[in-house]
Amino acid sequence: MSSIATDLPVAGQQAAPARQPRIKLGRIAAHLALLFLVALWTFPTVGLLVSSIRDRDQLAISGWWTALTPSIRLNAARVGPASAQTQEGGNYVVKGNLFGADARGLSIEGFGATNADVRAHAAGSTIDNFNGGSLTVQSSGEYTLSSPAPLSYSGQPRVYFGVGSPPRFTLENYRDVLAAEGIGQSFINSLTVAIPSTVIPIMIAAFAAYALAWMRFPGRGFVVALVVGLLVVPLQMSLIPLLTLYNQIAHLFGGEAKGYVGVWLAHTAFGLPLAIYLLRNYMAGLPREIMESARIDGASHFKTFTTMVLPLSFPALASFAIFQFLWIWNDLLVALVFLGAQNDRVVLTGRLVNLLGTRGDHWELLTAGAFVSIIVPLTVFFALQRYFVRGLLAGSVK
Repeated sequence: MSSIATDLPVAGQQAAPARQPRIKLGRIAAHLALLFLVALWTFPTVGLLVSSIRDRDQLAISGWWTALTPSIRLNAARVGPASAQTQEGGNYVVKGNLFGADARGLSIEGFGATNADVRAHAAGSTIDNFNGGSLTVQSSGEYTLSSPAPLSYSGQPRVYFGVGSPPRFTLENYRDVLAAEGIGQSFINSLTVAIPSTVIPIMIAAFAAYALAWMRFPGRGFVVALVVGLLVVPLQMSLIPLLTLYNQIAHLFGGEAKGYVGVWLAHTAFGLPLAIYLLRNYMAGLPREIMESARIDGASHFKTFTTMVLPLSFPALASFAIFQFLWIWNDLLVALVFLGAQNDRVVLTGRLVNLLGTRGDHWELLTAGAFVSIIVPLTVFFALQRYFVRGLLAGSVK
């Protein structure tokens, strides 16, 4: 006779209490801390993006956090002369529009007779005793100055008012900064510097790291120690000797003193110690059985390196590529020393510095140029970020 298992409680037995999910305060605190850090890092980037697409007039008078609200700008205009008055319903009237012929959707939030009370009166209200009459200003800018007696003021009285304009967003800032300010050419110059300066040290360091990790030769430990020692050499200390050496070699072979070759070699020299250190530690941690199997099958070191080690080392290669590319893209000193300040070879960071000096009060151009400069680093990071932590930890722990 077969029996049927069931989860229903048997009569006379008490059901086991349901387990309540445990609330881990530590995990909640960690998530809140991460959320705070993400917001802290994202906040300036959002402000930069919003400022770069705002209208230049609105950006000059209000912060980016007010981008979705109407902007208030103080202004002044004169009413018509007394000679333009006409009679309407027994009163002498002067009419007109404070905006003139080009209102462009503007509206008056408030107005006043002096600059001390610009917004003392709301649009649609009336100021009595305004140069012998009563002044009424509508939000559209239309005004009426009326008096039962003939108006006899001299000149044209001034009216102060606050103008509200709807939020305006435009891409003209990017067009101006890419074309007129030379950011586009500097963007290409930075790519010309950054891409070879990232690829060259990776290629050299990969071969060197494999040799230091899996090939036996005298002095290998000393070479590894030397590479670690080079990590602490300051760039500023070796920059001028390296430039002098490069100029001597270039003069010997008839090459140009300021050029892309020099900056590629300089970035390669400064990036190689870190690249070799990371890649060597990562490759040394690969399973020894794989290497021994390849040798038993008759594979040479070059075959083993190209078909097995390089594919397995992609996380470490990607993490170093992010490091190297971001450092070169944001570099100004090395590029300025080896390329000079020639207008057709200025990199993006140098162009932004020049823009800050010549257009320091044009926030719309500065923010647009700054956002152009971070587009490529963000693209590179998000494309390779899944390998970043894995490759970095593997290279540092082993």
